[in-house]
Amino acid sequence: MFCFTSTGGTVDHSVNNGGGPYIYRLNGQNHHVFGSLIPNDGDTPKFCQLYIYDTENELENRMQWMDVKDGDKVDASIVDGLMKMLDETNELVKEFRIARDRFKDSPFVDLKIILKVCRSESGRENHVGPSNEVAAIMVGDVEDPGPTRDIIVENKVGGLQRVTNIHPKLMSLQYPLLFPRGEDGFHKDINYVKTAESKGKKRQKCTMKEFYSYKFQIRHNEG
Repeated sequence: MFCFTSTGGTVDHSVNNGGGPYIYRLNGQNHHVFGSLIPNDGDTPKFCQLYIYDTENELENRMQWMDVKDGDKVDASIVDGLMKMLDETNELVKEFRIARDRFKDSPFVDLKIILKVCRSESGRENHVGPSNEVAAIMVGDVEDPGPTRDIIVENKVGGLQRVTNIHPKLMSLQYPLLFPRGEDGFHKDINYVKTAESKGKKRQKCTMKEFYSYKFQIRHNEG
């Protein structure tokens, strides 16, 4: 309901033919993709488009994407509260809201949001960073940056853009309620803490396996 990106892969529906609990199973490689900022004519906004397009009806637009059983319903007040919370705290949401305001002022502007990979910091955990380090809003043509892992989201594109699994904002884009401030997830520039034990080690950067092994642990001092 709140994610910016969609999950790519082949969903296996055959496992849900029985009477057991619902199972979500993907075949093949799992990946994440970005669409455009504005939906095609006649299409309903989804994913990142919900933060920009037709936000006067944003609550209803979000709730219609919830797949609920007959008789169940989504509590609109909870959805509305989560929307307001993300507006106040999430740096990525704030950038997309700025883009929304630009489209309101000039509906036909050629606008792009660039979600940056590079960090000026040392790659510390939970880094949010100033907005100009996280993202940039560009108007008009953008020069070809050459090989890059930055995400360039355009107002209208013909297809889907695949997001690299080492982009710092991948987790915040896919799971904004787990990363409510728009924090960095794993990226390739996370340094080890310097200790006597680490001195002399050849590898000085944290691996993806190490990062998520650390994250999956339950700590009583973390909310």
